[in-house]
Amino acid sequence: MSKEKDVYLNEDIRASEVRCIGDDGEVFGIISREEALKIASKLGLDLVLIAPDAKPPVCKVMDYGKFRYQQEKKQKEAKKKQKVIEVKEIKLSAKIAQNDISYKVKHAREFLQDGKHVKFRVFLRGREMSSPEVGVELLNKIYLSVSDIGDKDKEPAFEGRYVNMLVLPKRNQ
Repeated sequence: MSKEKDVYLNEDIRASEVRCIGDDGEVFGIISREEALKIASKLGLDLVLIAPDAKPPVCKVMDYGKFRYQQEKKQKEAKKKQKVIEVKEIKLSAKIAQNDISYKVKHAREFLQDGKHVKFRVFLRGREMSSPEVGVELLNKIYLSVSDIGDKDKEPAFEGRYVNMLVLPKRNQ
């Protein structure tokens, strides 16, 4: 075995007979491993096992270094085009004052306008745990303040000591 992801090259190939394909699509047919190695070395290329489970195994004569470089380049391009979703979390308590709510809502609106997801969490302490509907009411009240620029991903849900709600930016912005 050589390289990464169990790619077998040249002498690492153990099959006695292989179906050999050229770099340009030319089919050499079913030949012995030694003959395939000779063809690859004559062309200055590598013999790469591409289908080990086939009967007989399929090998391709190619420039493995160039092939790996192109694969890595494709992966980097795909990574560049990937959109990373950033989630901002805003923590609240059940007994929060109105001016604190408006301050937190102001920040949430900024995050939503920047295209970020906002997760609101109401922390319930002690006896507040016996009435989680207080947290749900608070989150619904907050949602009314951001509903013009955000959509609820899910309704407020009770999870452990928290009541959570996720708000996403509106799609038509």
